Amino acid sequence: MASSVDPRFGVALRELRARVAASDVSGEVLDRIEQGVDDLASSYPTLAPVDLLPLVRRHLAVVRRLLDGRVTLAQQRRLLVAGAWLAVLRATVHIDLRQRVAAAAHLRAARDLAEHAEHGEIQAWCLETRAWDVLTQGDYRRALDLSNQAQRVAPKGSSARIQATAQEARAWARMGEVGATRRALDRVERLTANLPVPERAEHHYRYDPAKAAAYTATTLAWAGDPGAEQVARAVLADLDPHGTGGARPRRSASARLDLGLALVAAGQPDEAVALGVQAVASGRVVPSNWWRAAELLTKVEQSGAPEAATLRDLCVEYAPGRRLPADSKPG
Repeated sequence: MASSVDPRFGVALRELRARVAASDVSGEVLDRIEQGVDDLASSYPTLAPVDLLPLVRRHLAVVRRLLDGRVTLAQQRRLLVAGAWLAVLRATVHIDLRQRVAAAAHLRAARDLAEHAEHGEIQAWCLETRAWDVLTQGDYRRALDLSNQAQRVAPKGSSARIQATAQEARAWARMGEVGATRRALDRVERLTANLPVPERAEHHYRYDPAKAAAYTATTLAWAGDPGAEQVARAVLADLDPHGTGGARPRRSASARLDLGLALVAAGQPDEAVALGVQAVASGRVVPSNWWRAAELLTKVEQSGAPEAATLRDLCVEYAPGRRLPADSKPG
């Protein structure tokens, strides 16, 4: 009996099998690439952006080179996923350095790679990263919209969904919507209630439940909530119990700015200045976060505290590009 199968189908099937089998990339190489992605994402909280950027750039170049070679379909997807993670991390570092044109280009690349790989979590991280970027520029309504988009795209239970929800709370806080801020924070608390501590808690794309307190402190301080001081003090004590910067010096610097902002609101500008001085002098306030130091300076100057002059002098000394800190304040 003659076969009714189109012979072209057999040719296509053989080509597909050859594609699946043919590769110039070993499994060991792919494992090392994926390990490198995790190592770089874990270095983000401690390594200065200017030092991290060339490392990410080199790893991304390797992935691109391998994608141009012979790979199986399964290997191609692993490379696409690795490339997407590296691209979104590179965009984040560019944002930290206030290199927004480069950041936007790599966010688009990360989105495209994630779409090809059908990786919803990376797509959500791209949206969440854009939300953070526009929030630092003062576009709070756009930040809110992007945060909500990220939550819709992110897989249920993923770190991206939790982070996007926390980002929503920050946007509400910047708009002065205390009730909406509290409701978003409550959702973060529910999402993290039974979340285990990840194997590498410092990994930028794995939500560590301990981060929730730090995000709460930031958000409440921005919203002007009276509960901010207590939360911020606890966060700083946990991050830097000995006052030496702790294991995560960038987070410690941000925690000092959060507590300082809360203390100004509570009528304690002198201690707020001391915390601001420590944060700025640490050298760990990255350019994209400089507006937070500028905001604290503005608040203590408005309070009339004589100590504000000390913080202003230090801000002028450390400001990115030697610009006055008010130049980098959003809104």
